[in-house]
Amino acid sequence: MAETALTAVIQEADIQGIPTRSVDDLVQAMGGTGVSKSQVSRLCQEIDERVGAFLDRAIEGAWPYLWIDAAYVTVSQVGRIQDPRCTRAMGARSRWR
Repeated sequence: MAETALTAVIQEADIQGIPTRSVDDLVQAMGGTGVSKSQVSRLCQEIDERVGAFLDRAIEGAWPYLWIDAAYVTVSQVGRIQDPRCTRAMGARSRWR
């Protein structure tokens, strides 16, 4: 279980763009013996394979989509600064075959 957790930490560090030397320092700080650049690459290859399988999967059937976005926009009204929230929603229905 500890090995799985350590692998997840190394993979997350790689995804976040942390340099291999810093990953090595992190592993040592967690009580490990360190990790080489090739070990990080091997551990992260699993992520690449899973992402590749996800991107290459077949998309079939009806897929409804809903995008919701919100942002605070600073505006000046009658000499007063306000930050109203702007909410936007968009829906789409599509059939992929």
